[in-house]
Amino acid sequence: MTASRIPWLACACLALSTSLVGSYIGLSKLLLAVFPVFLLAWLRFGLAAVMMLPWLRKDAGEAALDTRTRWLLFLESFIGNFLFSICLLFGLQRSSALAAGVIMAGIPAAVALLSRVFLRERISLRVGLAIASCVLGIGLVAFSRDGGAAETSLLGALLLLAAVFCEAAYVVIGKRLTASLSPRRISALINGWGLILVTPLGLWQALSFDVGAPSLGHWLGLLGYAAAASILTVWLWMTGLQRVPAAQAGVFMVFLPLATGLVGLLFLGEQLSLMQALAYGLAVLGVVLATTAPAVPHGPAKKSYDPGAARP
Repeated sequence: MTASRIPWLACACLALSTSLVGSYIGLSKLLLAVFPVFLLAWLRFGLAAVMMLPWLRKDAGEAALDTRTRWLLFLESFIGNFLFSICLLFGLQRSSALAAGVIMAGIPAAVALLSRVFLRERISLRVGLAIASCVLGIGLVAFSRDGGAAETSLLGALLLLAAVFCEAAYVVIGKRLTASLSPRRISALINGWGLILVTPLGLWQALSFDVGAPSLGHWLGLLGYAAAASILTVWLWMTGLQRVPAAQAGVFMVFLPLATGLVGLLFLGEQLSLMQALAYGLAVLGVVLATTAPAVPHGPAKKSYDPGAARP
């Protein structure tokens, strides 16, 4: 891939995926006011599992799952789904949506670090500048006094930071999985693992939950949350990740705080400071730099799964 042959469709999938994630991060604060954390996660995975049953079927072009791939699927779900959701939801309870968006903007830097260590991807100068732009944006808001810090505890910030590295691991492991599995099947399998992992805790909270407490709007919001968080965003992300290096794809995570902050402004009554506006501008600059950056070779190319070849 050269700068003149940018996979724009793949980039659009990555941008749309993280924008949706950022949107439901903000809106999930409304659901957390009604549903306990583990019950909310359990209902999300359960609803998505029903909707994704057809996606579990192996396509004709896919090889059988070997032990290594099974472990990667488990880790993808345990770290990128289960631990990410728990750290994120508990962190959101202890922070403002804008502050959460700022901390989550550190994902591109975390992805670059992990992709360098585990995938041996070399970071081009342009992608490095894109990551630096995102990190600078984080610093601007982190040191501003009106960035929602009063609503954010130290524990909340640490939980959100843990979610950052969980999401970075999700990107790196996902890059490995897209070499042999279709985005649809990856989405269904890791959601299934997420359901298994959270079921004991979800059932525990369900026993004392008043099912009459949520309104119809809350239940509809839960359905939309499940469809967005477990199905659409994962499928879009894995589709884009097939064509874009992990470090470069990680830059598109800046759409997450942009969308989260927008939800906080429009629906949660939070205020946007001049410093935060500048930070989000730097995030957009980072995306522009990343989408115009040529890919840097990082060893022998692996054959990626071609969804077109799997269909007659």
